[in-house]
Formats: sequence, C-alpha cells, structure tokens
Amino acid sequence: MNGDAHKMRLPWGVVSVVLVGAFMATLDAFIVIVAGPAIQADLGASDGELQWILAGYQLTYAVFLITGGRIGDLRGRKRGFITGMAAFTLASVACAVAWSAGVLIVARLVQGLGAALMLPQVYAVIAVLVPEKQRHRVFGVLGVVVGLATIGGQLIGGLLIGADLFGSGWRPVFWINVPVGVAAIAFAARRLPESRAALARRLDVRGVVVLSVALFLLAFPLIQAQHEGWPWWAWAGIGGSAVMLFVFVLLERRAGDPLVRMSLFRARSFSVGIVLVLVIYMVITSYYLVLSISLQDGLGMSALGAGLVYTPAAVTFFVFSMIASRLIPAYGRRVLEIGAIVLAVGYASTAIVLGNGLPFEPWIVIPTLMVQSAGGGLVITPSLNAVLTRIDPEDAGIASGVLSTAQQIGAALGVAVIGVVFFRSFDTSVRDSAAAAGHALAMSSIFTFVTATVAAVLVRMLPDGRRVRTRAIATR
Repeated sequence: MNGDAHKMRLPWGVVSVVLVGAFMATLDAFIVIVAGPAIQADLGASDGELQWILAGYQLTYAVFLITGGRIGDLRGRKRGFITGMAAFTLASVACAVAWSAGVLIVARLVQGLGAALMLPQVYAVIAVLVPEKQRHRVFGVLGVVVGLATIGGQLIGGLLIGADLFGSGWRPVFWINVPVGVAAIAFAARRLPESRAALARRLDVRGVVVLSVALFLLAFPLIQAQHEGWPWWAWAGIGGSAVMLFVFVLLERRAGDPLVRMSLFRARSFSVGIVLVLVIYMVITSYYLVLSISLQDGLGMSALGAGLVYTPAAVTFFVFSMIASRLIPAYGRRVLEIGAIVLAVGYASTAIVLGNGLPFEPWIVIPTLMVQSAGGGLVITPSLNAVLTRIDPEDAGIASGVLSTAQQIGAALGVAVIGVVFFRSFDTSVRDSAAAAGHALAMSSIFTFVTATVAAVLVRMLPDGRRVRTRAIATR
C-alpha cells in the first residue's frame, strides 16, 4: 500500500479533538503555578490553601486515571471523553468565578476528576482508531502537544495574567478552558466514533477502592509532605501505599473481570516503558518548576519574563519531536537512546556552567535548556508509542490509564525530590539572590542529570521496534 493511502486512513479530524483534551489536561497542571501569587493576594488564601489550590488538581487527577481508563473501556471511550471534558469545563467555570480559597480548592479537585476521566480516552482512541503502522506519527504529535503544554503552561499563564483582561487578574487562566472545552464537546459528539472493550462486563469496584486508596497514600505525601518537613505520617503513607498495592495485585489476579489485567506487564515494551515514562516525567515536570522559582525569586523576573525564557526551549522541543516521529520507523530504539543521552547532557551542561562561576542569567541557561529540549523531544514523544504500540485494542483504556498514572506519579515524585534538593541549596539569607538561585538550580541539574541517565539505561532495556528502512520509506 502506498504512502498516500496510509495518509488517507489517518483520522486526523477525530484525533485533533482528543489532542485538545490532552493539551488542556496537561496545561492546567502548570498554568496555575504562575497565577499562585495573584490568587493568594486576591482571595486572601493562606500558604496551606494555596498549596491545595495548586496540588488538589494533581491529586484527584493521579488517583483516578486508571479508573477513568477502565470506565472508558466499559461505558465507551467517546462517552468517557465527553463526560470528562464536560466536568473539566464546568469545574473551570467554578474556578474562574470562585469567591474564596475553599471554593477554588473544591473546584480544582473536581477539575482533576474530569481530567482523569478524559485523558485516558485520548490514548485509547489513538490506539483503537489509528492503524499500527501509522501510530508512531500520531503519538509523535501527541508528545508534542503534551510537551508544549508542559513547557508553555507558564508562558501562557504569564501572558494572560500580564494582560489583566477587563481587570480580571488571574481568572482568565481558567476562563480560557471554557470556549475550548465547549467546542471540543460539540465536535466529539458529532465526529468521534464510539468504542469499548467487547469482553469487559463490569467495573471491579473492589479493585477501584483498593487502588484509589493506594494511589492516594502515595500521591498525598509526595504533594504535601515536603512543605511540612517530611513528618512521620508521610513515610507511613508511602509504606501503606506499598502494602495496598500488594493487596491490589493479589485481588486482581483472582478477579474474573479485573480493573487491571496483570498480564499487561508481561510485555517488556509495556512494563519497562511505564517505568521509563515515570522516570522521564520525574525530571521534565520538576525541573521547570524550580527553574520558574529560580527566575522569579532569584532574578526578580515577572511570570511573563520567566515564560519567555522557556520559549526557545519550547520551539526546540517541537522541532525535535517532529523529527523523532520521522526517524522512529527507520531507526527504532536508537532514537530514544540518543534522546536520553542528549537530555542528560543538557542537564549536565546547566550544572557545569552554573557551577563554574558563570553568572545566573537567561542568556547563560537558554542554550542549555535548548539542549535539554532537543533530547526531550527525541525521547518523550517515542516513549509514549513504545508503551502502547503493542497493546491490544481490548486493553487500550486501562493501558492508557496506567500510562497516564505513571506520568502523574512521576511528576509528583520528581517535584518532591527536587524540592528537597533545591530548597536546601537555595540560601535565601545571602544578599546575592541570583547567585543563590543559580547554585540551587545547579544542584537540581545534577539530580536531573542522574535521573536522565537512569532513563538512558531503561531505554536500552526496551525491545527494538525498528522497521526496515524500505518499509519506513513506503509509508511516508
């Protein structure tokens, strides 16, 4: 079959609407970061309330992703996407009109639930509707979308807050979701075909409860404990999470219609790929958080100014993500290997330039951020395809939920660990705040370098899904 025929089979119109859902769900984890000070000043929120405004979304999002994926398998992925998008959009309205910190916290929790139902359907729809030979191209675009939402969230937030539309301050960071959400729902209702797992019969309620408790006991300490000095209850929660996960595995092995089929993890591409995604998101998410703090608290930059520093990196990520989607069919795992190495080199270069006495200035770190983004584009985009490409469509929803959960838990774990490294290295008592922030960012870069090196080792453990060059050329 020639390349034109393959291109005609790609349902880009349908794929585009679910990609909007992926962008929105990812964006809202980051766009609120730069709005934090304005929200706190406007609503009179305490530091603890502000933490929950930022983290409440991530908590419900991470805990219910696997359940959201299974609901899509059972009740229909189109229905799950539309319901999740509707809940997300309505919660965004509640966030935008919130008159107190408490109302905003509740709305953010609901927003996370909507995203948890919506996002797994994105991966599942791609796995079900897109032919396997063309799936790498769509996952490539998905990787670009998620990466740009991750990197660009703070830039978009800074632009919206800086514009102060109609004197609305921080509220446009939530209002922006509403017209996009309404349009996505309307388009999905008309064009998105319904699909579900034919063999799935019922929701494993016992599995849902046990897994939700396990993920809560893990996610809550990772999000909250670093601000309280890692008290005893945090370690008890993490230990309790391990016990509950063990109980969950035992239950699922005996369940007739399990929430998660353990046989999924027998495939090396899935089991190793899930760990790889978790490790990659440990560094990507956490690094841009401490970079934002370094630029704003260390150099005194505005949210918009800090966002502009990310722009060259965002462009680089976009370019190399698209390059990766072209190279994967011919070179397979080698693309991920090179990407992981370049990613590690990018973090190492930041540590070296800041650790050798160079001043912490945007012109110093922008080139190293671009190196990081080049590596990230080559490894993040293909890693999504590596996890899901060999999954049976019957398991698309639950596999997507597991993948999305790995992303969120990885992000929370990375923020928790790098937060300890960064804030212990950031000496706010010194008069030169730029030097203090530069030192803390250098120490954080060492942590991310080590973690990226682990990712490079994991890439070597993936099966090589390379296709012969002639086939790659034939499908273009």
